[in-house]
Amino acid sequence: MKILKTLGPLCLFLLVAFVFVAPIGPLPGILIGGTPSEVPDSWGESSAIHEITLEVPGPLPRVVIIWFVQSEGDLYIVGSRGSGWVSMLGEGGPVRMRMEDNTYSLNATWLETGWELAMEAYVVKYRPDYPEIVDGFPSQKDAAESMSVFRLSGQ
Repeated sequence: MKILKTLGPLCLFLLVAFVFVAPIGPLPGILIGGTPSEVPDSWGESSAIHEITLEVPGPLPRVVIIWFVQSEGDLYIVGSRGSGWVSMLGEGGPVRMRMEDNTYSLNATWLETGWELAMEAYVVKYRPDYPEIVDGFPSQKDAAESMSVFRLSGQ
């Protein structure tokens, strides 16, 4: 019984610490961090930045590390319709995005049409560094059924 009283709180502390340290790899977290910043008029050159951190609000926010692309001045994110953050976001809504050390309050808009250009931009941006992953992307026909593309814009 004494072991349970000692190990119980220790295990709980480690679990809580793990949740607050995440997101790690594919594991979502609940803290986005960064410095709150005003949304810039122009995102500038972002091709060298491969990942952003995205927070989707909810009773328990979902924070994920994902790829993004910039096309014609707008930022786009793509996710599988079966993923937790895409399900929470639905057809769009407010999100917070951390790019490097800056965190921005944005609005994510689901693209029912016109998403193909964003998917093409993903392939162009990520194929040189991640060819095995990009080669596994679904065809555009399959992506229409399995993926959601969101445009990120200032609120």
